[in-house]
Amino acid sequence: MAQDKNLIVGLDIGTSKIVAIVGEVADDNSVEIIGLGQHPSRGLKKGVVVNIDSTVHAIQRAVEEAELMSGCEIRSVYAGIAGNHIRSMNSHGIVAIRDKEVTRDDVDRVIDAARAVAVSADQRIIHIIPQEYVIDSQEGIPDPIGMSGVRLEAKVHMVFGAVSAAQNIIKCVQQCDLEVDDLILQQLASSEAVLTQDEKDLGVCLVDIGGGTTDIAIFTNGSVRYTTVLPIAGDQVTNDIAVAMRTPSQYAEDIKIKYASALAGTHHANEVIEVPSVGSRPPRELARQTLIDVVGPRYEELFGLVHAVIRRSGYENLVAAGIVLTGGSSKMDGVVELAEEVLNMPVRLGYPGQVTGLSDVVSNPIHSTGVGLLLFGNQYQSEHVSEMPATGGVQDTIGRMKNWFMGNF
Repeated sequence: MAQDKNLIVGLDIGTSKIVAIVGEVADDNSVEIIGLGQHPSRGLKKGVVVNIDSTVHAIQRAVEEAELMSGCEIRSVYAGIAGNHIRSMNSHGIVAIRDKEVTRDDVDRVIDAARAVAVSADQRIIHIIPQEYVIDSQEGIPDPIGMSGVRLEAKVHMVFGAVSAAQNIIKCVQQCDLEVDDLILQQLASSEAVLTQDEKDLGVCLVDIGGGTTDIAIFTNGSVRYTTVLPIAGDQVTNDIAVAMRTPSQYAEDIKIKYASALAGTHHANEVIEVPSVGSRPPRELARQTLIDVVGPRYEELFGLVHAVIRRSGYENLVAAGIVLTGGSSKMDGVVELAEEVLNMPVRLGYPGQVTGLSDVVSNPIHSTGVGLLLFGNQYQSEHVSEMPATGGVQDTIGRMKNWFMGNF
């Protein structure tokens, strides 16, 4: 925990930036954001740590800035995890109810039965999220404890990640003299911050477009049904701009933020922008339409891949609430309109909610994952919702994995 028990810290370890957000939990269980620190990230590629020293340095800078703003000492964090190594599946477990009335022990046993699937040696379980319980063929039960019956079934969503990727994140955090309260899949964290319960009930697809990865989560009937990660996102757009306009990457990023649009418009037709050149060459003036011609096809390709993922998931006809875009690379002008055109679904931009405090955090899709980590951590700590993150911290997870393997082999 952070020094004060009422504080929760979320650490968004992204490809383009690392953000530490400090939240204070009030008596009514609401979260107020009191500190924010961020630093450019140079040690990750497509969501995976590739340079320990650079990542540790960036985490330290972000945490120090957050400590300075919040006036507290940070000792542990809820960290996000993403990357193309993420895998997921839905599983199902059945057990007999021992005393004809469901107890916590029965729920634990049915979750263990659902998790009894073959896992490769290089993968670890990150989350086991109950979707619903079934008692004697009675479906759709969110909380079975106290109910009578003979047979208890559980339908769960399981998320796996590479052991090495998880260990490297934990190692980076620990080298900053911090502990990891839990590793949380980034799109699940973002969903806590930007999706409403009505959208989850009706059916919705969250698309979190970051710097190195695009994280996707599909919800129906109030529960997560499908998660995946695409290794294409905002950094590819920046690289396209750098190559096409012959400008260094740092300038390409600035040009993308200031002038890029995913959809051509008449108001851009005659605009001219100044583009820095490589080396000592003087800057050039190029038509803004040239930039749009570079950016538009990349976003169109991305949304085409998202559409293919939704179709492949089998939930295409069940996401009646449409698509919610979030993440730093979703803020670009014209992205929502292009997404509606390509996906043929209603699309909205998702802003972090359910928190108060720093307005630049609450009103910015860039911080959806960081805010979601706070909300997820608060939910995990609350005694009223102990089931959602069924993984009980990194050490508990590793311990349960060892026990499961010892019991089955």
